[in-house]
Amino acid sequence: MISMKELKGQLSAGALDEGLSRLRCVSGSEALAGERSRLSHVLDQFCAAFGRDDGTEVTVCSAPGRTELGGNHTDHQRGRVLAASVNLDILACAALNDTGSIRILSEGWPMVTVDLSRLEPVEEEKGTTAALVRGMAARAAQLGHQISGFDAYAVSDVLPGSGLSSSAAYEVLVGVLLNHLFCGDAFDPVLIAQMGQYAENVFFDKPCGLMDQMASSVGGAVSIDFEDAKNPIVRQVKVDLEKEGYALCIIDSGADHADLTDEYAAIPAEMKAIAASFGKEVLRQVPQEEFYDRLPQLRQDYGDRAVLRAMHFYQDDRRAAAEADALAAGDFNAFLGLAKESGYSSWMYLQNVIPAGWTDHQEMAVALATAERALGGRGAFRVHGGGFAGTIQAFVPLDMLEQFRNQVERVLGEGRCHVLSIRPVGGAVLVP
Repeated sequence: MISMKELKGQLSAGALDEGLSRLRCVSGSEALAGERSRLSHVLDQFCAAFGRDDGTEVTVCSAPGRTELGGNHTDHQRGRVLAASVNLDILACAALNDTGSIRILSEGWPMVTVDLSRLEPVEEEKGTTAALVRGMAARAAQLGHQISGFDAYAVSDVLPGSGLSSSAAYEVLVGVLLNHLFCGDAFDPVLIAQMGQYAENVFFDKPCGLMDQMASSVGGAVSIDFEDAKNPIVRQVKVDLEKEGYALCIIDSGADHADLTDEYAAIPAEMKAIAASFGKEVLRQVPQEEFYDRLPQLRQDYGDRAVLRAMHFYQDDRRAAAEADALAAGDFNAFLGLAKESGYSSWMYLQNVIPAGWTDHQEMAVALATAERALGGRGAFRVHGGGFAGTIQAFVPLDMLEQFRNQVERVLGEGRCHVLSIRPVGGAVLVP
């Protein structure tokens, strides 16, 4: 760790510019000045929030949001996905305390305080940020490490509900802090991701997969095979969108995630119900041929929506692997074709675009239709993340980027189209 005074000196001297540039995918004096200002703000607010001074020993860590490039709702069936970290992140300054509690103040939100004398799920905390923090600390303790209190101040531009997995980024940030402060950096990125899933499943009480945490923690573009959930196969895939002549756009549909928990939960529940009819836990364990052989009976037993969602799994599981292979082979056009197929499959088979019964509000559908029209047959567009609300994704040729953005924002509203970069690193310690 480093004293606040020394850290501020390094920051003003530009000694952290290389690290900030790598984490935020920026270059040029103006952009770097903005990143230095952002970190300086975090340091000042940390001191103000926790009554610390320039002699305080601190560390600075970052965890990125993620974007799903392929494999929509395949991870919870132990399928294959293609995902990437992006250059929006949660940035935090932290220091040890002697309170026996973890205290994290995220700008714009109430302080989260977790008493470490209780490292089991707390019923009244379920669904809250405190549950995630407690779950991460509990898992680190279960892995044999002595966890004590720390204070952290964080800022984030991974907006909640953006489809960029702010919750996974938060879990990874806490994991990186715990790992660095108490565990001697013994945890690798895969283990930190698994800790995040544990916290979300057991303490937060949400049956999520592992893709979001893995993409945020590992960094870059990653192909992940979850067939063995305890030992996923992670392969980094090189992709340079600018070199290929494309921009990655994340488009906010304007829809709200509120009251959609049942819609999200129904997708893995229906897929697992079909798997259970074969005596299996997830669809990855059920051969596709056996599924199609029993299709008439499955329709009667589980209904057409569940059957169609299972069809999507088999198709998108295959596509996610093919997308990674296409990128590895340098065939970006093949990748785009598969990405577009994935989007159509999510809409037609997975049905995670319009919540059941909604007629007046179909924001995701409008966003997809608008992107399709604006692209005019070029690039690709698809459902992004959980669906139903939040964002969609588009790969836009650079020569039409401004035209595309203007057309999309004319329909959806100003500031709805975000142009992002793929960040080369995942959860990271910027200042040891």
